[in-house]
Amino acid sequence: MRIHKLAAIGGDGIGPEVIAAGLDVLETLATSDGGFRFEVESFAWSSDFYTKHGHYIPPGGLERLKEFDAILFGAVGSREVPDHVSLWGLRLPICQGFDQYANVRPTRVLPGVKSPLANGHEIDWVVVRENSEGEYAGMGGRSHRGLPIEVGTEVAVFTRAGVERIHRFAFGLARTRPRKHLTLVTKSNAQRFGMVMWDEIFFEVAKDYPDVNVDRELVDAMTTRMVLKPATLDVMVATNLHADILSDLAAALAGSLGIAPTANLNPERKFPSMFEPIHGSAFDITGKGVANPIATFWTASMMLDHLGEHDASRRLMNAIERVTANGVHTPDLGGTAKTIDVTKAVRKAILDAAKSGTQQLEPLKQAT
Repeated sequence: MRIHKLAAIGGDGIGPEVIAAGLDVLETLATSDGGFRFEVESFAWSSDFYTKHGHYIPPGGLERLKEFDAILFGAVGSREVPDHVSLWGLRLPICQGFDQYANVRPTRVLPGVKSPLANGHEIDWVVVRENSEGEYAGMGGRSHRGLPIEVGTEVAVFTRAGVERIHRFAFGLARTRPRKHLTLVTKSNAQRFGMVMWDEIFFEVAKDYPDVNVDRELVDAMTTRMVLKPATLDVMVATNLHADILSDLAAALAGSLGIAPTANLNPERKFPSMFEPIHGSAFDITGKGVANPIATFWTASMMLDHLGEHDASRRLMNAIERVTANGVHTPDLGGTAKTIDVTKAVRKAILDAAKSGTQQLEPLKQAT
């Protein structure tokens, strides 16, 4: 039997709620499959942990995480802790410490989900975000605090090695998709150094992928293209900041941030990769039992693919789509279902498919 060691970090807000749901579904998959299982260790690193101990990750914490095959992460962010403290205290040390430089965010409208776009069915995208440097490199500073001449600088750092490897990753991903189309997104008309370098390296790398069709778009124009001409896009590659923004727009156009997944990948597998839903802490619904777990389930499907459990990944996505098609929706999608209702429905869909020996089942009538 294949054993996968999984680190679970619920974090803040609805993070613990959706991670618990994700672990339930993963256990159902493993039990119904019989060929693999998970050894899960949960870590209580959160803003509450920070308030009590003065740090998010205890000394030696990253070394412990190295022992795992993958990390399932909920959210970080608290009203009691400044956002820059929480982000740089938990998520970014893991992403940067484990060189998870490829952030991958697929987007499409799931069955039964309504897009705000009339032609939302044309959305089938993957946003590839450079995840280790750029605008989030942490370079810069402040001086003369509180004085009229106070200065704050934020330095975007782009290296040839960092830019080339994310472009090669994006080209490799685009090559696996039917359309084989990759769009470069920068702002090189106004940012004439780092962004121009991004453009130049992209077209250098493109020569090694003659089977991939390419085009280029400025980031502001890309927002309008995503809304007005979704069918013209396939895979997009952009910097840390630009892709962060575009992927949130993509999730909203697909119906809700509550269904959007993310993979933070170390493609060379020298370190564990981290998988997280895109939605964040969502303080307004924390503890109400209405958080949408679909983003976590889709994220878990991406994690299963990364771990080589491709059949289980497919079975999970089939179950997700069966449940959304049936209208088992949380309030963010216009429904009345609770987190537990969606979780039970997906688990039942997995078990029903396993019993029948097929993935093509009728829509699930209700969660049980």
